[in-house]
Amino acid sequence: MQDSISAPSQSPLLSVRDLTVRFQGSDLPAVNQVSFELQPGQTLAIVGESGSGKSVTCLAMMGLIPQPPGEIASGEILFRGRDSDKAVNLLNLSTADLRCYRGSQMGMIFQEPMTALNPVHSCGAQIIEAIRTHEDVSETAARRRALSLLREVKLLSSDETLAETYRASWNGKTPPTSSELHRIVRSHKQTLLRRYPHELSGGQLQRMMIAMALSCNPTLLIADEPTTALDVTVQATILKQLRELRDRRDMAMVFISHDLGVVAEVADYIAVMYRGNMVEYGPAYSIFHRPQHPYTKGLLACRPQLKQEFKLLPTVADFMDEESVEGQMPVITEKPIDLAKFRSDPVDTAGPSLPVTEPAPQPQLLLKVQDLQVSYPVKGPLGRVSQRIKAVDGVTFDIRAGETLGLVGESGCGKSTLARALLRLIPPTGGQVLFDGQDMAQLSDSKMRRLRRDMQIIFQDPNSALDPRMNVGAAIAEPLKIHKMPKQQGSYRPQVAQLLQRVDIPADAMARYPHEFSGGQRQRICIARALALNPKFIICDESVSALDVSVQAQVLNLLKDLQADLGLTYLFISHDLSVVKFMSDRMIVMNQGRIEEMGDAAEIYGNPQRDYTKKLIASIPQVETYLEAG
Repeated sequence: MQDSISAPSQSPLLSVRDLTVRFQGSDLPAVNQVSFELQPGQTLAIVGESGSGKSVTCLAMMGLIPQPPGEIASGEILFRGRDSDKAVNLLNLSTADLRCYRGSQMGMIFQEPMTALNPVHSCGAQIIEAIRTHEDVSETAARRRALSLLREVKLLSSDETLAETYRASWNGKTPPTSSELHRIVRSHKQTLLRRYPHELSGGQLQRMMIAMALSCNPTLLIADEPTTALDVTVQATILKQLRELRDRRDMAMVFISHDLGVVAEVADYIAVMYRGNMVEYGPAYSIFHRPQHPYTKGLLACRPQLKQEFKLLPTVADFMDEESVEGQMPVITEKPIDLAKFRSDPVDTAGPSLPVTEPAPQPQLLLKVQDLQVSYPVKGPLGRVSQRIKAVDGVTFDIRAGETLGLVGESGCGKSTLARALLRLIPPTGGQVLFDGQDMAQLSDSKMRRLRRDMQIIFQDPNSALDPRMNVGAAIAEPLKIHKMPKQQGSYRPQVAQLLQRVDIPADAMARYPHEFSGGQRQRICIARALALNPKFIICDESVSALDVSVQAQVLNLLKDLQADLGLTYLFISHDLSVVKFMSDRMIVMNQGRIEEMGDAAEIYGNPQRDYTKKLIASIPQVETYLEAG
């Protein structure tokens, strides 16, 4: 186990002792005898894969476990609260008493703000409601505090800054008066409060959630995967703000994540959970420098690293042997592993000279994109088009057969729009796309339909990509039916079985439905469906962004193996430059619809030429940076 942790001089704000949570229908507990403590001003990170018990632990703290089907089988959750020397066991409180703590002294930021916020109420109204629910204040006072919170999370500038910004951009002949500036600033602030969730970006929504969680000045903030699937630059901003808010308010924080790279940015202490059990607990420095449990070592190793070259990524399974024990937690032993076998072989520059040979012929040009443009109309009064927004603005590149071209950039830069335009799922407004020598704009619908057999896409969210009413066998067979592919033995079942086995899912799973699989398995099913028509070219559109790092490693390795076996060509889209670097031969960096930088993936990382690329690289949380600093 970890180095012993010296007892703190002051009483802990939160003390969880032997917490056990069970759910009906499961033999093993979702959380099994978990214990930890947290001081004011400290951050405890709870790390583990989906299903490890991280979120259930925190939901139990907040009293949000539905009972039934859940049950708090044993344990204590002692919370000292604000201005109190005596801790109260939250598990013994009634629902009414628990409300005095939940929201007012214990705030929570949920993983998905679009589902946590009410779409029919403005964001401002929801923050004001949170304040007035716990405090007897007027709506005007609550509105003032809401605006103050939006400034604190940097969604809103100060009145002086707003006035100065407007004065600097003023184009009129007569400068605005002080009263005019005051009216404009007030209108700007009220407009922000009146916005609805769908009118904000992912990063803005997460900041709204943080503002709501902080609305009653809690002493404990629980952040449940608050940066998952956000751009690396937005993620870096959110993490920085959470650290600043914690330090400024002397607030304790529980930070849930599956990514140890993210955890390295915020954590003082780390608890590693696996199948409901806390397998490792200690100071962040000790966990990163001297991990003891094989599961922790696997989590540290399976994330793509910018400073090392890997042929394939290690996975958690490479570090652990499990011996199943009926009705109990499996016995885990460490598996000896040689990480050198995963790394790319170094180039021997000092080896013997070789005879000069003709250079190998370049692979065939599969896709050529010339000055591609996609724009969207913006309608003004009376429904007239007042302007057009350029989502893709004059993009030119090519991809050769068997190559992986990475495409990286922030949300809104035009990556997904470009992908859909390449497949002619949306019409380009200019430029040319040649696939296998054919100008796609000139193809009839019937010829385009035949061409689609060679072009497939794997979407980011497998939940949305799979029909919940269709079993996975039918979902994979659907493209075969649509394109009238020949059957084997009068059925598509043999082809479906082969496709499932190719992505490491048993053939007898074809009768099951999407909800019966994990996130990583659902993404594998989407890959199997993309392979059904034996395509030449596959677009991976953020296809691993929302997966656990260990599952992400498995899917990335699978994509590389399939490429080697089938000669596939990929356009790999991501906002994570470390993942793109691992997968890609060449890379494009995209910003505001244009190409910022293009070239060899390793060279762009090692010697970025543009400030935007440097900012993306600097924003990526890396465990190596923590180790170097330590």
